[in-house]
This record gives sequence, C-alpha cells and structure tokens, in this order.
Amino acid sequence: MLMHGRYRHSVAEYAAEIRRWKHNGELLGAVAQDYMCEPLMLEKTGLTVHDHQRLTIERYDALLGCATGVKIIPVLQGYAPSDYVRHIRAYGHRLSPGTWVGVGSICKRNGNPAAIIAVLRAIKTERPDLLLHGFGLKLTALQHQEITDMLHTADSLSWSFAARRQGRNANDWREAKAFAEKIDGAPMRDGSPTQLMLV
Repeated sequence: MLMHGRYRHSVAEYAAEIRRWKHNGELLGAVAQDYMCEPLMLEKTGLTVHDHQRLTIERYDALLGCATGVKIIPVLQGYAPSDYVRHIRAYGHRLSPGTWVGVGSICKRNGNPAAIIAVLRAIKTERPDLLLHGFGLKLTALQHQEITDMLHTADSLSWSFAARRQGRNANDWREAKAFAEKIDGAPMRDGSPTQLMLV
C-alpha cells in the first residue's frame, strides 16, 4: 500500500498464500487485507477514511468467501477514535461477541501512547467484548499498562530492528523471546504479570 497505493495481489491470490502458510507450523489466524488510514496513506491512495473503511470490509468479506480453512481476522480502521467506532458499526453483525480483531493505523503512534489509549478506549467503550490485536507496537506503547490491559494480542518487529542496529542477528528467536519477556515482566495494577500474547 505504501509503495504502490493499492494491493498488487488479489484477494484470491492472498487466500492461496494463506492456504500455503497454514501448513507451515501453527497458524492461529490470518489478517484481512486492510486499508490503513494514516494521513500519508490517504495521500497515497487519494481516498478518504470512509473509503478505506469500506474497502477494508469489502476485502474481509471477499476473503471469508475463499475457503482458506483459517480464522480470518477483521481489522478496525480509522484515525480519530470516533472513526473506529463508526467502523465497528459498519461491520455490524460480522463482529460477533468475542471476535478477535486487529486495530489498524496505530503503529505510527508508538511515540504517543495517549493517542493509542484514546483509540483503544473508544473501541472498548463501544464493544468491550472484542479481543483486540495491536499491530506493530513497540516497547514505548507496550510498557503502558493501560494499553496492555485493553489488548488481547500484539505483534512487533522492534526487537528485530534493535538487534540489527546493535549488530546482532535480527532473525534470532532469542531476540524475540527477550523482547516478549520485557513485556511479560511488566506488572499490572494488581501486581500480577502482564498476560498479553505476542504473535
């Protein structure tokens, strides 16, 4: 999206890749092809937040029809907190109670955890039952207890970038494990360890 302003692979091509990936270890789920809503992305596509939200749902619906045999994770998109609430409502019945959903367009806000908190709060106020996944979060965000309290899962490549910058192996599983332990070791309000799954 950032380089080309569009997806170069069709939903059917993506579904074929998912079917291939599901035989490589334990694939928990595959995320639908969403349309990010950061200002840079809107400038790249020439579309609006509303357009990106509509296209995200269209791609999700199309992928569900491709019989991948894998859980397909929908993505909530927006930029302002109210955008995400509107997107939840646009998904409608597709988001059954307890659905695992991705929260898009937050990775560029790692330096401003308050902005991430505002988005997550808006989502949880509208739908407290949703299991939220945070895309591309760094320690600056994941060390905020309020953020990890609202997330079910998160992913990050910051451990890999840090290893590369410091001359270590950026693909070493031990680097990822050490990063996860930093998050897991952060205490919650009640003193118990953080229970956030990093995927």
